[in-house]
Amino acid sequence: MLLTLALVMTCGPQGLNGAPPTARPNIVFAIADDWGWPHASAYGDPAIKTPNFDAVASEGVLWEHAYVSSPSCTPSRGAIITGQHFFRLGAGASLWCHWPAGEFAEYPALLAQAGYHVGSWRKAWGPGKTAGDLPPGGKAYPSVDGFFEERTDGQPFCLWLGASDPHRGYELGSGERAGIDPDKVHLSPHLPDVPEVRGDIADYGFEVQRFDRDVGRVRKRLAQMGELENTLFIVTGDHGMPFPRCKGNVYDSGVRVPLAIAWPERVPAGRVVTDFVSLTDLAPTILEAAGVGVPAEMTGRSLFATLLSSKEGRVEAHRDHVIFGRERHVPAQDAPEREGYPVRAIRTDDFLYVRNVHPDRWPAGTPDHETCASRGSWLADCDNGPTKLWLWEHREDEAVRALYALSFGKRVGRELYDLRVDPHQLRNVAEEPGYAEVRVALSDRLTRALRLAGDPRVTGSLAVLEGHTYLGGGGGRWPYK
Repeated sequence: MLLTLALVMTCGPQGLNGAPPTARPNIVFAIADDWGWPHASAYGDPAIKTPNFDAVASEGVLWEHAYVSSPSCTPSRGAIITGQHFFRLGAGASLWCHWPAGEFAEYPALLAQAGYHVGSWRKAWGPGKTAGDLPPGGKAYPSVDGFFEERTDGQPFCLWLGASDPHRGYELGSGERAGIDPDKVHLSPHLPDVPEVRGDIADYGFEVQRFDRDVGRVRKRLAQMGELENTLFIVTGDHGMPFPRCKGNVYDSGVRVPLAIAWPERVPAGRVVTDFVSLTDLAPTILEAAGVGVPAEMTGRSLFATLLSSKEGRVEAHRDHVIFGRERHVPAQDAPEREGYPVRAIRTDDFLYVRNVHPDRWPAGTPDHETCASRGSWLADCDNGPTKLWLWEHREDEAVRALYALSFGKRVGRELYDLRVDPHQLRNVAEEPGYAEVRVALSDRLTRALRLAGDPRVTGSLAVLEGHTYLGGGGGRWPYK
């Protein structure tokens, strides 16, 4: 990492109207586990209420187009910490890995070197194993109080506020008991509209709201400390909800996440921005705000100028697309090699283009529970829950077959979705003659972007991505529990 620090772009924060800030900002990064867009009241969710996320948005910027680098916990969080695309992280590109400590600059470590008090509460990077002096998110504290007790008076701080919410499992009926009306939940059309699924989403919403309360408690603590005004407060999720065709998938339901950023002392409030943002952009943003040099190896692009502007809508014209993808989530294939399902994709305002590297494999894992039961890998790339079970049990129903195939069936090598008429990305038009020109253009654009970023899937250095030890279990279980 010391070698990396020599290759930095020097930058420093500025306040409103170019005035220098009076003090380096504190940083609070609050990230939910499996929280996807648009499940927040700030985005118009009719059932799930997130008053504290909404408050951050109203005090700063609400981002309409924020996307993770990969819809899987470990690579998504690694990409955030390093400010780099997931596919550049070696073993860190996959779930349940050995973190390649010392190979990449990490923004928490850079802030610690610059004098910040750095630490995390609950889930930071992972799941996986780490080596080195500190985990990637900084020292893990048993409580927020413990974090602040070790802080020197006046010292700027960087707190990673993690959560296990809204990761499964859920307490059945918890959402409805908490006042979430299953009839009003936001239901993506790729999911069946049945009471079991609506209730499942309500239970997910209960945990989203519980995470939101954690955010509120920390905001209240900062206000009592007199630190809220000079805190860059970021709230987001690591990928989409743990439902079929969501988490682990590169459709909006898997990669698009809520994002709100506030810094009351510096950032004009109450704005909605439609620029495309990758969460890899957060590390350089944080470093620039703190006046710390941004390593040249970071592929993310700082949002700092947009935060300090007073503009809304599309602020930076070049932020008109984002790329993302995945390698191995859970080793869902019924094979000794424990293969994953590598994908790359590009998203613009009007289109989503997807490249499935191995369409011969099952995208959500092997569905034959009888042959894979011994390995415990039944549809393992999809978390067990009432929605998954309902789709499985009704997979032969005439009205359900198409929905089941969207989530669990094999896919073709390339997918193209026209978001102007198909915002939920249900109808693949890649082979339709009228879309040939768009498909080729997006494919070429994706390839250029991946090559420029050094993706081993394009450069041919696949050993960097494949063959790493998987440290987790088998994923889905049969019989379902």
